[in-house]
Amino acid sequence: MMRAKEPIALTIAGFDPSGGAGIIADVTTFVHFGVRPTAAITSLTFQNFEGVFGAIHETADSLRAQILPVIEEGGIAAVKIGMLPTADLVAGVARLLAETDLPAPVIDPVLQSSSGYELMEKEAVEALVTELMPLARLLTPNIPEAETLTGLRINGDAELREAASMIRAMGAQAVLVKGGHLAREPGEEPRYAVDIFDAEGDVTVLSGEWIDSPPVRGTGCMLSAAIAACLARGMNLKESVRAGKEFVSETIRHAATLTPTHIET
Repeated sequence: MMRAKEPIALTIAGFDPSGGAGIIADVTTFVHFGVRPTAAITSLTFQNFEGVFGAIHETADSLRAQILPVIEEGGIAAVKIGMLPTADLVAGVARLLAETDLPAPVIDPVLQSSSGYELMEKEAVEALVTELMPLARLLTPNIPEAETLTGLRINGDAELREAASMIRAMGAQAVLVKGGHLAREPGEEPRYAVDIFDAEGDVTVLSGEWIDSPPVRGTGCMLSAAIAACLARGMNLKESVRAGKEFVSETIRHAATLTPTHIET
């Protein structure tokens, strides 16, 4: 019996040599979901589990040269976009999406590393909003990213909803604002984590248990890649979001059982 052909997903993102985030995390996630990975690198970063120390960025031309041969083979069922550090790269990706039959992408707007290193120039953020966001199937910002994009100060669930609505109004078909960075009162024990999923105005509150774990790098990369992988496998967007969230939750649960030397800080 012939084995069913694996669907193909493309990730366009930065390379993290420590393997905690970026292309390596995306490819590992694609494989977990039974999707054939293809990839194009936007930036070579210099980092480890402690932080980011620099980067060398690709140009729009070199990124295009990576992607076009993959497109020519055909069959790309989903696209995930991560780190796009320059306006030149944002514009280049937007042109590719407009000129080809690539699916509308899942975009993880990687603005800053968990250690505080700026990963996206101000001009690139502006280009993301004006040129790329209207082409997105889904945008997956965390709270700091949503605050940067909207100018809001997010202190609770109401602001999460407002931020999702504002970002969707910028052009994305759907937005998932991740509430894991929501500030808590001193001494308050969080019992759940809330994400807001706004799909063309249909708002779903996705509430999950709060997992007491050391910080885990790369969860945003994993989530967006998991959602793209599930879309490639034919799941609808809401099903893909739920499956992606469960995958990340399991990853965090596993991290909670590891020794500190195995945890990314």
